[in-house]
Amino acid sequence: MAFVYSPDKSTESAAVALIAAAVVLLAMVALYLVGFDQGAISRSGVFMHELMHDGRHLLGLPCH
Repeated sequence: MAFVYSPDKSTESAAVALIAAAVVLLAMVALYLVGFDQGAISRSGVFMHELMHDGRHLLGLPCH
């Protein structure tokens, strides 16, 4: 008699769903920071504002 190992797919699909949700959340946070923040939460001064400003130009978002 042969024993066949078949792993449970439910934990694998749950892990993929968790990773996908984390990626979507990080993408939404990045889009907010680049597109809509306008430096409101920036505590590092002009450098971060200019970096995000250039990112808005790169993405084609209106900024002025």
